[in-house]
Amino acid sequence: MRLARAPLEDWLRDYYFTARIDISSSGVNPYSIAELRDILGIDIADLDSVQFRDSRSAGDPGLRVAIAERWGNGDPERVMAANGSSEALFLVMMALLRSGDEVVVPEPAYHSLVSVAEAIGCRLRRWRLRFEEGFQPDVDELASLMSERTRMVVINFPHNPTGASIDIATLRRIAEVVSDTGAFLMCDAVFAELTYNGPPLTDATLLYERAISFGTLSKAYGCPGLRVGWFMGPQEVVEACISIRDYTTLALSPLVELFAIRAVRAADLLLHPKLQQATRNLSMLQDWIAQHKANVECALPAGGVVAFPRLRNVPDVEEFCHSLMRKHGVLLVPGTCFGMPGHVRLGFGGDTDELRDGLSCLAEMLGPL
Repeated sequence: MRLARAPLEDWLRDYYFTARIDISSSGVNPYSIAELRDILGIDIADLDSVQFRDSRSAGDPGLRVAIAERWGNGDPERVMAANGSSEALFLVMMALLRSGDEVVVPEPAYHSLVSVAEAIGCRLRRWRLRFEEGFQPDVDELASLMSERTRMVVINFPHNPTGASIDIATLRRIAEVVSDTGAFLMCDAVFAELTYNGPPLTDATLLYERAISFGTLSKAYGCPGLRVGWFMGPQEVVEACISIRDYTTLALSPLVELFAIRAVRAADLLLHPKLQQATRNLSMLQDWIAQHKANVECALPAGGVVAFPRLRNVPDVEEFCHSLMRKHGVLLVPGTCFGMPGHVRLGFGGDTDELRDGLSCLAEMLGPL
């Protein structure tokens, strides 16, 4: 097994820490420890009570219960907490996939959703989300990609990098298509509660017994540095992943779990201010796109905090993004990181003034209206 390089992480590795303005990131503005302690009611006595012993393989029981009660069916045995959703994705694919399996993956997509299965030796069937269709998924096309050899279908809504999403009726249709072959439905739902045009999606595990859903405190809840993610799914999948984890990270930190338990229990307190800010920022972005339609065209996102505009008059978007960073210190991700070179991933979940300044610099680089 040999993993391909992750172009997105290569792009962000240095720029993320040196940029003056970040309009690339796929999460909301992060909270500080002081803010978290205040919101979650964590005092010094709580911190002093933590013993730096190893935690349990599937996560602290209190954390698993909290996740199951908020997003699942209440059964903690179907939950595994991980060091970010990336570890959870990796463990599940390693546990369930073998070389030669057929796996349907979205395109474009975050690299973990594709590259792990590819490295295992799976045969990938690509479910294309097209700019011309507003990146909306075609469920009939998904059905045409399925066969009796399909082992897993991977979906990601609201979608990274496009911001496209689906409604509950479409999610049910997808689950029905997948259930016809008995494949696993692997649902990356890290933006599930960060939606604008409708309610959050129902968790896929409540619709299909072989669904596995993934979440994180990084994207919508402002805690990327905690590195806490999870998956929910069949208990036998949890048990299989524990055996693999014995060779990797073993467990989470008990200090991290203290914050994570409180964060999940009070998730709305973390989410709502960030959702309000993202909604305001999206309105600003929408106005900016309308003003610059000669140079930019974009399907407006329905969820998450990223958009995937196409730059009309830029022959080399990757070099354009390098120049934007060199000239203005503004970080933007080129679409080449997702296999779509004419686009950029533009994040709008951060500070409103920073977004305004970043869009102003981007407009200057794009040229006259």
